[in-house]
Amino acid sequence: MGEAAVKSAGARLSGPIAEYPYRIEIATRWGDNDMLGHLNNVVYNRCIEDIVTKFTRFELDVDWLKDDCYPVTVETLCRFHKQLSWPDPVLAGLTVQSLGNSSVTYAIGLFGEDVLSPAATGKFVHVYIDRVSQRPVPIPIAVRNRLEKIVLSRAAE
Repeated sequence: MGEAAVKSAGARLSGPIAEYPYRIEIATRWGDNDMLGHLNNVVYNRCIEDIVTKFTRFELDVDWLKDDCYPVTVETLCRFHKQLSWPDPVLAGLTVQSLGNSSVTYAIGLFGEDVLSPAATGKFVHVYIDRVSQRPVPIPIAVRNRLEKIVLSRAAE
């Protein structure tokens, strides 16, 4: 898939869990609820960080402590659509929204019992940098090949 096609992959961020090929379940805790009885806003952001971190480490095989280049976070976003609360787990889904030369933008959906409509949607942008210069570098080929497999437009197929 060419870079232009990858960059133009759809921007739909509110579809069912089936549109997110990488998924994890995240347990909630009593203390995650706020005084209104739903998950505190920061918990949603932690869920987004959790799925991106696990995907990066375990699916992309990135080692932030040893690799010559690694991703740093340059932007995050969370949009709230419905309430989630303890004791229900959060089902988090991730797909690649766009893929640039040195950056990848993930689309994330956080779901409760309703897997057709996310309770929250998010965006998370990583830029790969060189360990020594701390400057952006192209995403390593092995990582890019894995990312291209789950670009948003392919996830729904």
